[in-house]
Amino acid sequence: MSFLKYFEVVEELIKELKDTQHENIRKASEIIANSIINGGILHSFGSGHSYAAAIEIAGRAGSLIPAKTVEEPSRGLYETIEGVGTKLMENYDLRENDCFVIISNSGRNPLVIEVADFVKRKGNKLIVVTSLDVSKKLKSRHSSGKNLYQFADVILDNRGKEGDSVIELDGLPVKVGPTSTIAAVVLLQATIVEAVKIMLSMGYTPPIYMSANIDGGPEFNKKLIEKYVERLFTKY
Repeated sequence: MSFLKYFEVVEELIKELKDTQHENIRKASEIIANSIINGGILHSFGSGHSYAAAIEIAGRAGSLIPAKTVEEPSRGLYETIEGVGTKLMENYDLRENDCFVIISNSGRNPLVIEVADFVKRKGNKLIVVTSLDVSKKLKSRHSSGKNLYQFADVILDNRGKEGDSVIELDGLPVKVGPTSTIAAVVLLQATIVEAVKIMLSMGYTPPIYMSANIDGGPEFNKKLIEKYVERLFTKY
């Protein structure tokens, strides 16, 4: 059955991520830990389907409270048009000790490239989640000629295949079963877990969301959120 094949592929992929990305996860977790300890916040951004991975590490149970997802109103509709990313970030509040995560499977479109360029021109650390081998083969759609991975301080490689999907079915000219979102979520959550461990080992207890569905959760969160209200709940 084809769905069982998909499970097999995903299981193999997760093992591959564990075997190949542990050092990159460690480096990315150090960036996040240092950012939070020094009063910064974590920003995450993904265009189109990559937005699903971006919101996975911000504003949910078990995630860092000082984390914010960058909202792009069109959800990627204009990601191939130069200038959109620059305009989006024009008035964005990115401060000295903040760090940034950008997720893009191909990393070739102008939107994510311009967001990355903004982050690096500000002097902030950037973690990129992408399919590295695939992206290296793709021609940039930005006039700079660069792809997203070229801006990264650390790359979390999702080990994805060209076209993202992995299952072939008779009678269908395209594959189904994409893996990039699953890989991105696993990589990023592993990074957050390690970052929290690093902070605790340094004597710093990071603020983490408790589930609002646990009795006392909303009250627990409210006390911790107060410190970050100004930054987390403003659009820019």
